[in-house]
Amino acid sequence: MSYDLLLTGGEVIDVGGGHVGRYDVAVRGGRIAAVAPGLPRHEAREVIDATGRLITPGLIDMHTHIHPDATYWGIDPDPVAWYTGVTTWVDAGSAGAYNVESLRAVVRDLQVRVVALLNVSAVGLTAPDGENRELANCDVDLAASTLAANRDLIVGVKVRMDGKSVGRNGLEPLRRAIAVAETGGVPVMVHIGVAPPTVDEVLGLLRPGDIVTHCASGLATGMLDGADLSSAVVEAHAAGVLFDIGHGSGGFAFDVLEAQLKAGVVPYTISSDLHARCLYGPVFDLPTTMTKLLAVGLSLEQVVAAVTAHPARALNLPDGAGTLAVGARADLAVFTVEEGDFEVVDVHRQRRTSDRRLVNEVTYVAGRPLPPRLPSRPKPWIPLTDAQHEALRLRERRVRDLLSAPLVGLEGLAEQYPRFPADPTTSSGG
Repeated sequence: MSYDLLLTGGEVIDVGGGHVGRYDVAVRGGRIAAVAPGLPRHEAREVIDATGRLITPGLIDMHTHIHPDATYWGIDPDPVAWYTGVTTWVDAGSAGAYNVESLRAVVRDLQVRVVALLNVSAVGLTAPDGENRELANCDVDLAASTLAANRDLIVGVKVRMDGKSVGRNGLEPLRRAIAVAETGGVPVMVHIGVAPPTVDEVLGLLRPGDIVTHCASGLATGMLDGADLSSAVVEAHAAGVLFDIGHGSGGFAFDVLEAQLKAGVVPYTISSDLHARCLYGPVFDLPTTMTKLLAVGLSLEQVVAAVTAHPARALNLPDGAGTLAVGARADLAVFTVEEGDFEVVDVHRQRRTSDRRLVNEVTYVAGRPLPPRLPSRPKPWIPLTDAQHEALRLRERRVRDLLSAPLVGLEGLAEQYPRFPADPTTSSGG
């Protein structure tokens, strides 16, 4: 039995596929062919020595925004994917019924896998906020028919429940989102933030398996009762509501997360909420977000499960997503786990220190390594500090210097078409 690719000797964390320990991972035809110790190297076309490296299923970021040319928040995922290990991107509500086809057109040209949560508001996230202020946009029948017609792309429903998004409409957008989700048997992901409504009002409507994102938000009204966690939060977690980090530019506070962990409320999934306003900080990427969860005491196995097996289960993703199960699409990520003292910050500039961080070395989609891609420049409406602008200019300068210098010198070249060839029949090419 031959393999196209064999990764040998790596430390594997594949909770969903039942592989945690030192394994070889073999790929054939873009799918996982075997995961076992000591697979025969002579049967592989390409062998990669992964000794001392961490191998995981391709990461699943359960809350992102990837529709850059039609929304306020969107980014291009491919330039980020190749250096982060994120092979499945869940677009969280960029598109509603009016613009789901434009999202589909974008997804068609991407290298990464994309699934989407349909915004209950037909206008989606074309503006910074306000999509639910006009209830006519939250048309249950229209959203339900859109969900039914796009089940290959849409895996859930998204609704933002904060004062800027709902205006005077209170809980009605959430009620409508749940009604839409029930027609398709999919979960609702609800964004929480500054009231109205309050956290307890939102959580009181959610069903087991529904997802509350920005679960450790310091802005969500009613999350804490003094220094302790609100009883409504504890009860919702115990009832089966899934808690998702959804870091973003305003949705993650260390002190809130630590209060949750003290109360036994552990986030089920870790997501970045990566979008145009947080790509340059404070989020940067999903591995950086994972490091923040390591900093507050979660184990490496817990953190990897929360970005692989858990989001796959929460959204019922197909094709073995989030696992290295035999037959699953061969989406893999290889990391170096660096040890040291790594300072990380939340959205309010609170600091913590992790003793480890994950640095991606290679990302495979369907068994092929993603190529490097340069990211686009920030959109003109994205607020950046002077330091961020200067860092972007410096990065561009470094890339230009790297690419403008000859790749190798004389010693690294060969005479491809010898002037006096030993074989006079040799072609001069071209």
